[in-house]
Amino acid sequence: MSKILLINGSPHEHGCTDTALNEIAVTLSNCGVESEIVWIGRQPVAGCIACGKCFQTGQCVFQDKVNELVQKLDEYDGIVTGSPVYYAGPSGQLCAFLDRLFYCSGGRMAGKLAAAVVSCRRGGASAAFDRLNKYFTISNMVVVGSQYWNQVHGFTPEDVRKDEEGLQTMRTLAQNMAWLLQNRKAGEQNGVPFPQYEKRMQTNFI
Repeated sequence: MSKILLINGSPHEHGCTDTALNEIAVTLSNCGVESEIVWIGRQPVAGCIACGKCFQTGQCVFQDKVNELVQKLDEYDGIVTGSPVYYAGPSGQLCAFLDRLFYCSGGRMAGKLAAAVVSCRRGGASAAFDRLNKYFTISNMVVVGSQYWNQVHGFTPEDVRKDEEGLQTMRTLAQNMAWLLQNRKAGEQNGVPFPQYEKRMQTNFI
C-alpha cells in the first residue's frame, strides 16, 4: 500500500495545521492510501551548519527527528509539509527541520509526490506556501495541486472546521495525490521508466 508522510511543523500538536493535515489523512484513507502524521515538536530545532557530514554518513550530525525520518524515508511515496504562517512565512522550526532533511536526503526525494499546506488567521498564506514548495521543486519531486492554494484560515481548530472551502481544498489535494499514485503504479506496471538524469552540474556566479 502507498504511504504519505504528513509533517506537522506547528508548535501546537493539535492546532489548526493538524486539523488541515487530518482532513488530508482521512481522505487518503478513504482512497486506499496509508498516511502518517509526524509532529516535529516544541523543542528548538538546530539549523543546518553545512558541515557536510551527511555526505559521508547519510545522516545529519544532529541526532533528532530529522534522522528518524531519514531512516524511514524510503517507506513514503509522498510528503506533505504543514505549517502555520508567521510573518508571512513558515515556522522557523519547520524551515530548520526541512533544510536538514532535504540537504541530507535530497537525492532520495526524486519522484515522490509533494505538497505544502499552510494555516493562517488572515494573511501571508501564499508567501509561506511558496517558500515550502521550493524544497520540492529543487528535488525532482512531483508537486500536487488542488482546487485552490493549499491553505486554511482560522485562529483555532474550531475556526478551521468552519472554513469549508479550505477543508475541501485539503480533500481535493488528497484525492489528487491518491490518483497520481495510482497512475504512477500503472505506469510502472506498463514499463514506463523513471527518468535517468544527467550528472548534476553546478555553476557558480562570481
